[in-house]
Amino acid sequence: MEGSAVKLKRKVVVLCGAISAEREVSLRSGRAVSKALPGSQLVELDENTLPDWINADEHVVFPVIHGDYGEDGQVQMELEARGIAYAGCDVTASRLCIDKVATKKVMRSAGVPAIPEIAFAGDAKPSAQELVQALGNNLIIKPADKGSSVDLYVLEGLAEVEAALKKLSKDGQWMAERRLVGREMSIGLLGGKALGIVEIVPKKGVYDYQTKYTKGSSEYLFPAPIAPELTKKIQIAAQKLFAATGCRDFARADLFLESSGDFYFLEINTMPGMTETSLMPKSASCLGLSFTTLVDKMVAPALTRAQSGRAP
Repeated sequence: MEGSAVKLKRKVVVLCGAISAEREVSLRSGRAVSKALPGSQLVELDENTLPDWINADEHVVFPVIHGDYGEDGQVQMELEARGIAYAGCDVTASRLCIDKVATKKVMRSAGVPAIPEIAFAGDAKPSAQELVQALGNNLIIKPADKGSSVDLYVLEGLAEVEAALKKLSKDGQWMAERRLVGREMSIGLLGGKALGIVEIVPKKGVYDYQTKYTKGSSEYLFPAPIAPELTKKIQIAAQKLFAATGCRDFARADLFLESSGDFYFLEINTMPGMTETSLMPKSASCLGLSFTTLVDKMVAPALTRAQSGRAP
């Protein structure tokens, strides 16, 4: 990796931070990625703008910006406008995958299992009774265009659903789904190929934002203890999802496995976390990939695009 960067006379710039609800996690991810790339330059953004000095002749960018700006296609659009090679999914895939409702439509078209949802704007909310009648007594309400379990509501019964609806911001986009009961899992994808499956076991409650990013709050089983034939089915479905959504380089898909053996994908994340508690490195380790090797493989296609003149 380092040798490739020197040969190309381009420095790898790791972008992290920016302004979103996931800023702190992005900073941690960026620092870990930069540490794994000798000779790279870490840039912690304090605003949602690409620095002027980053240019196509000298740099290849590895964005590790979770949430707004990083996952919604904004930074990718700026990079492409300047012709700068960058790691990860392009503008089109990023814009699609940040929208969970649109992503689930693509899932169904591709034959990837997904549960029904009800999508709504914060200023046009359905009634609690309508949601419970359509989806059952146990519900999840979450933003339709955010990541990392931000503003996730796990609800049981009409009263809890009513209370949650009152809290939702009016300018947001939301979705409700029946609450899946079973085992929560995640699978990394590298170059369109599925890595190992990670099972997530929260020690308390559900796998929300705090649990996800607090060390010691969850146990992780990787590879997940499931039958080989089921593992293969999940991996094939994840690869279909990666291809159908137009992802490139890397991504991470999240799913639930019910006791019946049925599994349902929830979303695909184009900017997976790379902290010490993150799922992507755990998924890669199932195939014997160290964190450093994983990071090297994640940025390698961007370096190739730069070298071949096919940037971004």
